[in-house]
Amino acid sequence: MTAGGDSSPTPLTGPSAPKVPRTDRLVALFLMAAVAFNPPLLRVFGAGDTVFGWPLLYVYMFAVWGGVIVLSALHLERGGGEQ
Repeated sequence: MTAGGDSSPTPLTGPSAPKVPRTDRLVALFLMAAVAFNPPLLRVFGAGDTVFGWPLLYVYMFAVWGGVIVLSALHLERGGGEQ
């Protein structure tokens, strides 16, 4: 037991600690993607404009999709950003 009477084990820290990804950032990334692919927001980019000959809606969708993939890969590869 510790001095405060708490019998819970102390968490491991340092290089021997297991790498557990923090799910709060992944949930936030999912919610951001859900808002980004929401139909009212997609209608804003579906106005018929083009970027280098590509419809703006396609450029927006592929950019957001790629961004979600890159951000989730960065988050998961570095172990969830342990503190």
